[in-house]
Amino acid sequence: MAIVRPVMLLLTKRDWRGWEHFPASGGFVVAPNHVSHVDPLAFAHFLFDSGHPPFFLGKEAVFRVPVVGAILRGAQQIPVFRNTGRAADAFRAAVEAVEAGKCVGVYPEGTLTRDPALWPMVGKTGAARIALTTRCPVIPVAQWGPQEILAPYSKRPHVLPRKTMHVLAGPPVDLTDLYDRPLDAVVLREATARIMAAITGLLEELRGEPAPAERFDSRKHGLPETGNFHKKGHAS
Repeated sequence: MAIVRPVMLLLTKRDWRGWEHFPASGGFVVAPNHVSHVDPLAFAHFLFDSGHPPFFLGKEAVFRVPVVGAILRGAQQIPVFRNTGRAADAFRAAVEAVEAGKCVGVYPEGTLTRDPALWPMVGKTGAARIALTTRCPVIPVAQWGPQEILAPYSKRPHVLPRKTMHVLAGPPVDLTDLYDRPLDAVVLREATARIMAAITGLLEELRGEPAPAERFDSRKHGLPETGNFHKKGHAS
């Protein structure tokens, strides 16, 4: 943040709301939507200035990038080894971080949204699994504006004129009725659906328009679950 925060203060404007919903003590999961490769910076800035430095789950490949990887490792961020036998390591690390009183950031979509209008997609169950295992609060967050700096999968940023980073945190998602039920696929899907509905409702407030009635599902559209689906060789 010593590097990122001054840059964000210089290059962006901020519309931040909802800090009052963060727990005063104890670990928790915070779950945002994902519209741009820039939004982790805006989101981290929002959390850091709220007094809750984030511990992100991020794809392992980023931890191998020179300089950036060293910063992430030094900041105790949590690598996710997708589709490998080590994928469970991230879950265990996230649970330990929550139990240690940390703010754990999980993008429940697992990748940049593929929805044509950038609405949240059908979520993955990681955030719900951590929350139900630890019985910690899940704070939904919507963000809008980072995509104006860098559109999904674009390599051409547009910094000027300065863009406003709209970030809105909501009340904890109520999962208490699921705590004593078996942690099976049905319960995880229900908890995930509640988290995604809360994020989507916050984004509707930021955008001032309703989301589509049906959430975008990459599988129904024949798209890969992760990665740049625009690249040659991916289904369209």
